[in-house]
Amino acid sequence: MAKKKSSSQAWLKEHRDDPFVQQARRDGFRSRASYKLLELQAKDRLFRPGMTVLDLGCAPGSWSQVAVEQVGHKGRVVASDILAMDNLAGVEFVKGDFSEDDVFKKILDAIGDSSVDIVLSDMAPNMSGLNAVDQPRSIYLVELALDMARQVLAPGGTFVSKVFHGEGFDDLYRDARGSFAKILTRKPKASRPRSREVYLVAKNYRGA
Repeated sequence: MAKKKSSSQAWLKEHRDDPFVQQARRDGFRSRASYKLLELQAKDRLFRPGMTVLDLGCAPGSWSQVAVEQVGHKGRVVASDILAMDNLAGVEFVKGDFSEDDVFKKILDAIGDSSVDIVLSDMAPNMSGLNAVDQPRSIYLVELALDMARQVLAPGGTFVSKVFHGEGFDDLYRDARGSFAKILTRKPKASRPRSREVYLVAKNYRGA
C-alpha cells in the first residue's frame, strides 16, 4: 500500500509540475491534451473554417475546445462520451456508448444533413497496468472509432486517433490504410516521452 501511495504522490507532483498542465490552466483549456491536437493542426492542417467535426470520447472536452476554435461559427462540433461533460459553447454533446444503436442514432440525428469532415478520438481504456489487458482494449477502442469514421465521413475526410504501439498496431495501421489515401503517425511534444501513445492521422477518406 505504501508503494502505491508513493507512486500516486509522484504522479501528482509530475502532473502539477508539467508545463503543459500549467499552460492549459493559463489558456483556459480543460486538459493538456489540447496541445496535442494543436500540434497536429500545425503540422497536418486538419481543420478549416466551416467544417463539421465528430469528437469521440470527448470528456472533459479539451479536443472539442480546439475544434470549436478552429472551425469557427460556421462550423459544427458534435461530441460524444460515456462520461458526462460540462457544457461547451458551440458543441452538441451526446452522452453514451457510441457503439450502441440508440446512441449512434442520436449522434446521427445531431449531425443531421451535414457531412462529417473530421472524426477525432483521444480515447483510452481505464489502464490496469497489465499490457496484456490494456493493449487489446486500446486497440479495440481505435477499431470502434475507425468503424464509426467509415460510416459518417465524407469522401476526402480525415480520421485522427490516439493509438498505443504494441500488439495489434500493425494490423490496425494496414486496416486504416485500406480506406485512406495517406496515413501518418505523430508523437506530439505534449505526449509524455515514456508513453507508448502516438496519433494516427489518416487523410483523404476513399471509402470503406
